[in-house]
Amino acid sequence: MGYVGADVPVELITAAGLRPLRLAGKPGGDSALGDRYLGRGVDPVARSILTRILTGDYGPLEAIVVSRDCEASLRLFYALRELNRVEPEWQLPPVRLVDVLHLPHHTTTRYVHAKIAQLRAWLGQWRPIGDDDLAEAITAHDTLRRSLGRLAAARRANRLGGTRFLEVVAETTALPVTEAIALVDRLLASELTETGGVRLFLTGSSHDSPGVYETLERNGFLVVGEDHDWGELLFARTCAAPTELALAERYQYNGPAAPRASIRQRAAHTAAAARACGAEVLLSYARVHDDAPPWDFPDQRAATGLLAVLAERQPYGELTPEALAALVPAGAAA
Repeated sequence: MGYVGADVPVELITAAGLRPLRLAGKPGGDSALGDRYLGRGVDPVARSILTRILTGDYGPLEAIVVSRDCEASLRLFYALRELNRVEPEWQLPPVRLVDVLHLPHHTTTRYVHAKIAQLRAWLGQWRPIGDDDLAEAITAHDTLRRSLGRLAAARRANRLGGTRFLEVVAETTALPVTEAIALVDRLLASELTETGGVRLFLTGSSHDSPGVYETLERNGFLVVGEDHDWGELLFARTCAAPTELALAERYQYNGPAAPRASIRQRAAHTAAAARACGAEVLLSYARVHDDAPPWDFPDQRAATGLLAVLAERQPYGELTPEALAALVPAGAAA
């Protein structure tokens, strides 16, 4: 079952006997169909994902669950729903929206809990999800999150590069959870290579491919931390208990992601995370048509106290030579 966004409770998909597959875009790939149905003013990630769905790049999917984690994801959901309605010749799978709010209120918890219960009932058409099934899935996904946390610690200790770290995290979103745990644990048990470079913390837009990380690490930086949801935000929080309510609270309080959190929350989180990994430089990477990160940047720069660079309107999956040129002096100063 394909899903879009880190707000989708993958535990429910696993509990329904299905394999969660997080849908990633393809930087540099064809996006003509996505451009046609979404328009070129939408985040290129959403346009790429829609193109890949329509061309069958992900293989057969039982259904697609989309989270309302940002405006582009919501637009993607509406496009898929309408295509199912008015152009059935595409033969698209069923699509479902899950709306997770992140306000710290009991009323928000009740809302999110209700949405998760509705998704659980909908997934029951594949296999009814009993409480034991849900508890087992929550425990397994929390085990994976803890293993990824140990992998992040190895990166902070210079035993793993940021590029490889991002690749491994992405691999775990495409495997059954037990296989994902085994993959990470095998890597942790292996002889990890010592790495080095100017320690850089990456904030701003998310990265579903390693292109920007590769560019940074080829040019003398080491990405030791990030606050986007293909990196440490994906697994930093676990469930307090193997229950539906605890699952709702886990997703309610996960974050803070740039599109859904306040400037103050983002700045405080970035500062704490950058300190924890010993960052020397802060880079805010803002992809074209992703307007949230530049608003966060001044407060993040002030809160971290680090040498900081804002790279705005960047191509999907790339760092322009101009942005790299602006960053290199900061790295040299660090």
